[in-house]
Amino acid sequence: MKMRSPGLFAFLMCAAAAGAAPAPVSNSTAVIGHALTSPQLADDLRRLTDEVGGRVSGTPAMARAVDWAMGAFQGAGVSAHTESYTMPLTWSEGATRLEMLDGAQFPVALVAEGWSTPTPPGGIEAELLHVGNGTEADFARAGKQARGAILLVDSTVIQSWDDLDKEYDRAMPIKQRAVAVGARAVLWMAGRERRLLYRHTDTVDGELSPLPMATVAREDAMRLARASDARSAPLHVRLTMPNIVGGAAQERNVIGEILGREHPEQTVILGAHLDSWELGTGALDNGCNAALVIAAARAIQASGLRPRRTIRFVLFSGEEEGFQGSRAYVTQHRAELDQLRAMVAVDSGVGRITGFSLSGRSDVLEPLREVLGPLGPFDAAQLSLSGSLGTDNVDFMLEGVPTLVADQEAGNYMQNYHASSDTYDKVDLHQLAQNAAFVAAAVYEIADRAEPLGTRLSRADIARLLDSTGLAGEMKVTGLWKAWAAGQRGRAP
Repeated sequence: MKMRSPGLFAFLMCAAAAGAAPAPVSNSTAVIGHALTSPQLADDLRRLTDEVGGRVSGTPAMARAVDWAMGAFQGAGVSAHTESYTMPLTWSEGATRLEMLDGAQFPVALVAEGWSTPTPPGGIEAELLHVGNGTEADFARAGKQARGAILLVDSTVIQSWDDLDKEYDRAMPIKQRAVAVGARAVLWMAGRERRLLYRHTDTVDGELSPLPMATVAREDAMRLARASDARSAPLHVRLTMPNIVGGAAQERNVIGEILGREHPEQTVILGAHLDSWELGTGALDNGCNAALVIAAARAIQASGLRPRRTIRFVLFSGEEEGFQGSRAYVTQHRAELDQLRAMVAVDSGVGRITGFSLSGRSDVLEPLREVLGPLGPFDAAQLSLSGSLGTDNVDFMLEGVPTLVADQEAGNYMQNYHASSDTYDKVDLHQLAQNAAFVAAAVYEIADRAEPLGTRLSRADIARLLDSTGLAGEMKVTGLWKAWAAGQRGRAP
């Protein structure tokens, strides 16, 4: 970890080892000491990833993850309960396969996109048509040939947060174009090299994709693209994707709570999503931060300190399918949202936390700088007004609650996110402990400060914020705008 003052942490470690009380650098110094020295964080993560494994919402594995979380909170001495909501459907992948029907024969590695419509029994036989990057110009060049075809769309290698954002932002417009021209399926070239497979979903609210969609190993997709481009006659393939789609099902969020000593009715939320995709074991996305939330609860409980306001530690389900768990929480707790002072979300792997994105909330800049001042040695005070639509903060933001999304260095996230390689061994446990200590202290300080961090905005103020941050445009691209504009999502007028 990059530190401005490593002496503080060396002292904390030595003091903890000797059983001495840490120096009162801030109200939360004891919280930091407990978080940095707890031996349970690594074992919590190991149990979640190695023993529970990948955790798709609506599956038995997710039920085991909820049980794990309840046991971990209770083992930390923190009261916990679950809250149920209904998912519109459940989904799992069948035996996905792509066969060449003419031209050179070679094995193609691919996986179904999460929440993708299955192919009909027997699969789809159609022309494979390479449509470049899937832009409007690319579709115009394809013309009538795209009707009835299986479309192959290029990608760039994901190396940065911008690359990842672009992969998501372009998906919905390409899907809409594919539907409009009458395509039968879409194949996405993977954005990782060495034939590494991963699973995304572009569902807005747990609905199926409008067409069968799959991600093809990058090198195989490039070979398919070359074959399609080189042939004078159409290249035909058979896509078989018998995804298993079930009916509505109950899913659960897990909520731990430490009651405030003066204003127990006022709350601060620290949240992370517990669910994951199942090609790997969901270690970076988002097992490490689910374990972080529990570690923060454990450290605050062990410190003996009680903040002025209640802290709720929420592990959301359904995040990968359109933030269903956090949306359900907001719906179920709407009567309490005037008393919710801040929502903090952590969802970007194990890279060092550098600060927070505030989604336009300039009113919380100075209060948050005061909170983070005593935590200077963590070098995590970079505050951005940029917005985020990529995690469980979304529905809280649309309700006018101040949201803080942890900004993190990329680390090894881009190579492993959602992929079969997202496993326990990819997690830097030392850095995870540092992140847990910082987040635990920051959340404690937010809950303990004399004045609230910020106020809840009206719907009119939220609308202005969405415009000023550019989030309104992003919501239109990603499909969230329709529900907001219709009043189905977000604060009522």
